Amino acid sequence: MLTKWFPHTKEKPLSEVVHSRDAFIYLDRMIWSFGWAEPSEKRWSLVYKLWSAFMVCLMLIFMPISISIEYIKRFKSFSASEFLSSFEIGVNMYGSSFKCAFTMIGFRKREQAKLILNRLDESVRDAERSTVHRYVAWANLCYVMFHILYTTFVVMNFPYFLLQGRHAWRMYFPLINTELHFYLTSIAECVLMLECIYMDMCTDVSPLAYMLMGRCHITLLKDRLRNLRSEPGKTEDEYMEELTNCIRDHRLILDYVNALRPAFSGTIFVEFLLIGTVLGLSMINLMFFSTFWSGVATCLFMFDVSMETFPFCYLCNIIIDDCQDLADSLFHSNWISADRRYKSTLVYFLHNLQEPITLTAGGVFPICMQTNLDMVRLAFSVVTVIKQFNLAEKFQ
Repeated sequence: MLTKWFPHTKEKPLSEVVHSRDAFIYLDRMIWSFGWAEPSEKRWSLVYKLWSAFMVCLMLIFMPISISIEYIKRFKSFSASEFLSSFEIGVNMYGSSFKCAFTMIGFRKREQAKLILNRLDESVRDAERSTVHRYVAWANLCYVMFHILYTTFVVMNFPYFLLQGRHAWRMYFPLINTELHFYLTSIAECVLMLECIYMDMCTDVSPLAYMLMGRCHITLLKDRLRNLRSEPGKTEDEYMEELTNCIRDHRLILDYVNALRPAFSGTIFVEFLLIGTVLGLSMINLMFFSTFWSGVATCLFMFDVSMETFPFCYLCNIIIDDCQDLADSLFHSNWISADRRYKSTLVYFLHNLQEPITLTAGGVFPICMQTNLDMVRLAFSVVTVIKQFNLAEKFQ
């Protein structure tokens, strides 16, 4: 059923031509709809820039401010559960604005990375195409799964509050009385929240999808290194050419990652700062103030927040291990009988392969599972403080 609506999530047969950049088909469509890309035709450039400016003003500026104004105007009307539900969304929304801004700024870097992927595709052999097809399908599937999970949160939250006659996210709309126009403002809230989470989703899926394709070509390079000098009958010059091609592909992979570093560094930095705070607020709401249905929605929200960093950090850990496997594969290749020129080049290449590919968030936090777990522990620390001082009982 899923592949019927989203055909690119299914691995294509080898009879079809698939490129590495096809991994971003759904992601690029959503990014383009928000005005974060460039129009395909220059004659629409002005219209597209106006649309981009409108979306920035509406989603990245107006929405965070509208929730903040509601706190100031009607703070006393909030129950503890309503305030925490709104506040955790509000904090995440402010962070989302910064993440979206970093994603917009990183557009040209991502386009540069796609050009490098095109050059890496030129080295893909017929026997390796199935691996590319599989990774492309996985990257598109990641987007679809994130899309479903993020949408489910809004779909579950909105009807629950609507049936209770309350606004789900308590946004401020200028010149409109939210109580007199309850259904109108509730629907407007739902539409704006959907747009907001889709923007947030693009910032979360983008690092994962791009680095997933980076790992695809690391995997292919690993197999090539393992099979060096394994075909008998070739001359030393031909073996040397194979090694040179592997060195070139490794250099392209490093260029690909280096192009993406500034595009994702700020985004992941904001996510690390948010995850502990937002999860802490959500856990307090879940443990002390939630009803059954609002608790289910809160659990889903916590899961979505965890998905912002966990898959990407896990992937970065795998890539670090893959770099060690690259060096091991080269060392265990059939180089003993090679000539002096081949061996000296291999030693130089082996030295470079031993440097792992690592990413940092904002130049401060290494992007790995350990950092992700440290940030999650912050949420438990917040809950522990609340329980020790009995602060939850004072707000009930």
